[in-house]
Amino acid sequence: MDRARNERGHNGNGAHHAAEAATKLRAIVVDDEPLARRGLEIRLADHADIELVGQYGDGAAAIAGLREHRPDLMFLDVQMPGMDGFETLRSIPAVEMPLVVFVTAYDHYAIRAFEASATDYLLKPVDDARLHQALAKVRQAHSQREARGHCAHLLGLLSELSGHPMLDLDEALKPDALEQLRREDKLAVRDGGRTVRVDLGSIRWIDAAGDYMCIHTDSETLVLRATMRDLEKQLDPQRFPRIHRSTIVNARRVVEMRPHTNGEGYLRLDCGQELKLSRSHRDKLDLLL
Repeated sequence: MDRARNERGHNGNGAHHAAEAATKLRAIVVDDEPLARRGLEIRLADHADIELVGQYGDGAAAIAGLREHRPDLMFLDVQMPGMDGFETLRSIPAVEMPLVVFVTAYDHYAIRAFEASATDYLLKPVDDARLHQALAKVRQAHSQREARGHCAHLLGLLSELSGHPMLDLDEALKPDALEQLRREDKLAVRDGGRTVRVDLGSIRWIDAAGDYMCIHTDSETLVLRATMRDLEKQLDPQRFPRIHRSTIVNARRVVEMRPHTNGEGYLRLDCGQELKLSRSHRDKLDLLL
């Protein structure tokens, strides 16, 4: 009897483990930062139903990994050198598209679209509680998902980001749709413990202060931890050109340029502020005047 009970128990546990294995979600992580990938790997290890099958440092490698592993879920960094997150999505056939959780270091204007249409998003550094919430959404989406429904879901995200509704998936993923991101009329920035949506037209200039960036607007100066390169990626360079290694200016606010004898120049804004135009950025004059 004991032997029969043990056999029944063994078979029962085996069935349970088999069922658990059958419901595992296969995931990959795509991020150019090794520490970010390692951090997600450690956190995902606490979730028994998530199987990490691949880690990739760029979009091209991720696309090859998708074809090899056919994952259910992809954690995708938005901002990567070379092929960024959106370009990576553009290169994935709709029928091969997994569930996508975006990972980003910046709570900027695209977050609203992620919340509305993506499976979820995570801000770096990833918080355990926030990851738990994201995986709950992933599990729900996976259990209800049909390939056609998910493509429509992803199309909603990309259409909103591109500003071109009612497009098919291939059309929404074209480069010109991605470029629309840089023409948003608002920029969401973290200023201390708050997130503020700033009208781009109200920005006068942006300058660096150590490890921080100062965004000078008509009403206040916002301070956020970022780099000049980070902000350049988020802003339209035609509208917000870099005029110095530590300065970006709103070209529409420039009213006068005064040359200097050493080849540099000084720009006067409509608020009276003067900014230096360095010699290495004199090619921006056509945008400024």
